Amino acid sequence: MTQNTTPLFLGDALQSAAVVCVVTHGRGQSPEAMAEHIVSRLNTRGVSYVLPRAAVGSWYDARAIDPLTDKTRNQLAGSLEQLKQAAAMASAGVPVIMVGFSQGACLTLEYAFHFGPWRGAMFSLTGCRVGVPADERSNHQLAGLPVYLSGADQDPWIPLPAFASAALELGAAQARLRTDVFPGRAHEVSDCEISVLQSALDELVSGKEVQW
Repeated sequence: MTQNTTPLFLGDALQSAAVVCVVTHGRGQSPEAMAEHIVSRLNTRGVSYVLPRAAVGSWYDARAIDPLTDKTRNQLAGSLEQLKQAAAMASAGVPVIMVGFSQGACLTLEYAFHFGPWRGAMFSLTGCRVGVPADERSNHQLAGLPVYLSGADQDPWIPLPAFASAALELGAAQARLRTDVFPGRAHEVSDCEISVLQSALDELVSGKEVQW
């Protein structure tokens, strides 16, 4: 049986967009959920949204904080290829913002460390690296790539130490990093996070670089 991995497309047409925004869903979610909880809260003028779809509702089986296994590495490779294909839909020279929530945020972080930097920015909304520090993992230098890393102090899926470790790795990779930790926030995307993303989109649509 063929598995559906067709992305969801929203906003401006890819051929005419000033910015392409790739929004990656979490475990057990869908592009449609990201359309409701993220894209519908943003101004779409000038932006083409590409929302990749995991074949079985998740991008890999393990928890993000589990040690990497051969199975997880293989699943990650396939999922990262989907994100790479989504980002490649942007016309030449058009900036790309890679956005992920929860498991999608973890996958987006891995995308940055595998394929970064690029023109645009990266948003990891409640994410961390996949695996543990002892694992052999890709660590591309990010050369000033604007990265927004957010989380909560008591998130049930992304422990604060794993979040902090990701922040340290992003700093070591020379990302231009902004981090926010929200005390007591549920496992969701807050209005503050949406506001930061909207500001980044506005800057890129107007031809500027993301600043923070």
